[in-house]
Amino acid sequence: MFTRLLPAFVLFVAGLAILRAADTTPVKIAVIGDSTVCEYPADSPNRGWGHYIGESFRENVQIVNLAASGRSTKTFIGEGRWTKTLAEKPQFILIQFGHNDSHAKDHPEATDAATDYREYLRRYVTEARAAGAVPVFITPMQRRNYQPDGTLQDILLPYADAMKAIGAELHVPVVDLHAMSGELYLQLGPEKSLELANKPGDATHFGEKGARAMAELVMSKLPGAVPELKPLLKAPGSTAK
Repeated sequence: MFTRLLPAFVLFVAGLAILRAADTTPVKIAVIGDSTVCEYPADSPNRGWGHYIGESFRENVQIVNLAASGRSTKTFIGEGRWTKTLAEKPQFILIQFGHNDSHAKDHPEATDAATDYREYLRRYVTEARAAGAVPVFITPMQRRNYQPDGTLQDILLPYADAMKAIGAELHVPVVDLHAMSGELYLQLGPEKSLELANKPGDATHFGEKGARAMAELVMSKLPGAVPELKPLLKAPGSTAK
């Protein structure tokens, strides 16, 4: 009888060891992107979703939010911010760009979804992996620009599609925030979606309610896309940091 139970007992002990390691081993997750992701001063009405995802993880997980307002895949590298990210030596890097990449072609931050945007994404993946980090793509959430028929004017779809294509090409986990945010905005409608904004008339940026909504969407899919993160999550119902 004891002999038959021994393998199960060994697996049980091993499982406890993994859980204890998840509780104590320091893990660093870097987050990079633009104004919809980044940190803001406490007295600012603006919030990015990167500000809130740390609430879902255990205390041994450190979120390093290096996202910066106005940056694109191109300018984040050009300004040395990507080098700084790699110098943090994170185990995981969450990457969301597209809003500023989609600006008019005469803007210095602009990229083309079919060409250089994809090349920059490939560079992020290659260099993250070379540094020992796991890159994770987060497609850019939609803007809350409603058309007269109630649908959304989806300017960012080419960038979301490009990110998914490079993810498939290079076997990068992808969280499709673009699709999920669009579903949420259509569910809310033009009037209710105003509650997500940082200020009246801003169809891109978020206040706390909107940023938390985006963070919840990201976290609803992130553990499934990156199973290695599952042991690092807090127990269900636990939100205290």
